[in-house]
Amino acid sequence: MSVDVIIEDPRWVALDFETLAVVASDAALTRLGLEASEFEVSILACDDARIAVLNQDFRAKSTPTNVLSWPSDERAADIPGDMPEMPSPGPDNELGDIAIAYDTCSREAAEQGKPVADHVTHLIVHGTLHLLGFDHENEPDAALMEGLETEILGNLGLADPYRE
Repeated sequence: MSVDVIIEDPRWVALDFETLAVVASDAALTRLGLEASEFEVSILACDDARIAVLNQDFRAKSTPTNVLSWPSDERAADIPGDMPEMPSPGPDNELGDIAIAYDTCSREAAEQGKPVADHVTHLIVHGTLHLLGFDHENEPDAALMEGLETEILGNLGLADPYRE
């Protein structure tokens, strides 16, 4: 996969963010039977101030959030709980953009008692799945998406992020 990373907040460098981004995105695509090298994702590694502006601009929410995503195409399934239509390989395979906020990710990881790198990996998998048409707006879609996240993270040797 071609992952174009823009690091606006230097705190991301200590986490080796570029490697985390590639590993997480590739794992999500591979699990869905897609050849990772055929697709592109852009990821902005920023801080809470920047993501709060993006959240306000695109979702009319004036608070920071952990991760945002903007798919290049609408791929969602018509029926809740069904698999979205996967993209086909070919020229111009930009899946979309993801933004992730260091402050919120770091705080959430501390609250959950897990390494920041593990939480960030989960959120990049989560964002990549959003780019592929997965969502969690209703129970069947959430069950599908969370199940995939748990499986993908398990394949990477990480714990189930939804286990209480």
